[in-house]
Amino acid sequence: MFIEFMLKVFQENRGKDAIIWNDRVYNYAWLLERIQYWQDVLKSNEVRPGTVAIIEADFSPNSVALFLTLIEHGCVLVPLTSSVEANKAKFIEIAQGEVQFTIDEQDEVAITKLQNRADHKFYQSLRELEHPGLVLFSSGSTGESKAAVHDFMGLLEKFQVPRHSKRMITFLLYDHIGGVNTMLYALSNAGCVVTVQDRSPDGVLHAIETYQIQLLPTSPTFINLILLSEAHKRYDLSSLQTVTYGTEAMPESTLKRIHEVLPNVKLLQTYGLSEVGILRSKSKDSSSLWVKVGGEGFETKIVDEVLWIRAKSAMMGYLNAPSPFDDEGWMNTQDMVEVDGDYIRILGRKTEIINVGGEKVYPAEVESVLMQIDNIKDATVYGERNPIMGNIVAARVNLCEPEDITELKKRIRMFCKGKLAAYKIPVKVEVTGKDQFSARYKKMRGAVPA
Repeated sequence: MFIEFMLKVFQENRGKDAIIWNDRVYNYAWLLERIQYWQDVLKSNEVRPGTVAIIEADFSPNSVALFLTLIEHGCVLVPLTSSVEANKAKFIEIAQGEVQFTIDEQDEVAITKLQNRADHKFYQSLRELEHPGLVLFSSGSTGESKAAVHDFMGLLEKFQVPRHSKRMITFLLYDHIGGVNTMLYALSNAGCVVTVQDRSPDGVLHAIETYQIQLLPTSPTFINLILLSEAHKRYDLSSLQTVTYGTEAMPESTLKRIHEVLPNVKLLQTYGLSEVGILRSKSKDSSSLWVKVGGEGFETKIVDEVLWIRAKSAMMGYLNAPSPFDDEGWMNTQDMVEVDGDYIRILGRKTEIINVGGEKVYPAEVESVLMQIDNIKDATVYGERNPIMGNIVAARVNLCEPEDITELKKRIRMFCKGKLAAYKIPVKVEVTGKDQFSARYKKMRGAVPA
């Protein structure tokens, strides 16, 4: 009923590869049979339409089949991964989960009935409409995680338009809007979902070589890790046609370097939010940070240099926070942008701007310069309060090799001189041995222990 258009695609492509997991191939005939199996399991366990179902999993054959079955059954899906382990109990409570499916590393499924009562007004609305739903928790990288509730019918609509069939890696996580988008795009177009348990540069690029991957959706942070590890030199990436990147601002220096090492690969900036879904996008070219965003079902506008979006696929609201939409349905993304005709360039979140004596400093611009300095493998720029200037620019860096901090600060100042205005050059520099990115390979802007 809800994914009838996808089931038709599966029937027409029964012999094609649908999922590759742990070096084993599952075709669309298997996927159809497994969806029927899970439909029977839901009935025998008295899981009714409208039930809020927690799915604790990573991408696997059963997690994909169960995800689709729960949509078709009209449930509200709440995917969770090990990346949120510390907050799992809290998230289940916020989501009012009524049944939990836990899928382990062997793809075995355990079913647990929970004692929660899912009576939130958004759930009641979905039940009245007899529509499936989706709850996605934000990464919490800039504060408390928020639970966005979607009517799944709005998210599914764009996948009914046939697109190119691709072999794609599910790099973005199972509980991330980008990961959900990857899975639904691939399967609705009879493509192949290739799962990776090892999300290291070598693990991902090995999968690209082995399974002839055509599309890799990832993040700027992961692209930087590929460059640092030089993993691209160890694998045959000739099948790779497109790398899409999003979730955070891309440092210009990182984009330039990956374009140089993968000149035949199309680099496409994507844009999406848990609250509105993934917009269609078109980069000016592979080496450019200028991008068009929008497409059918989306409207955009720029107000005071900030991007606003109105979408047909917008969420119903948050379970645990006020609505971010105005009376006309527009959402302030908090992303500062420059405009050039139909193209925009994303500068960073408004909340991350550093005000130095009345001058704006965008962390991504400074990070892009720092990442070009020898021996610096990662950098996070942030503001620190100062009684004279209001704020100063500070940088937290990871080094390739140990280095005297006094010498490092001197090299940073010399390198930045002439490349950045004086007020943008970091006044404070600290070295950390901790990773500065999350399990979602997104830069963490909060405090990281030195």
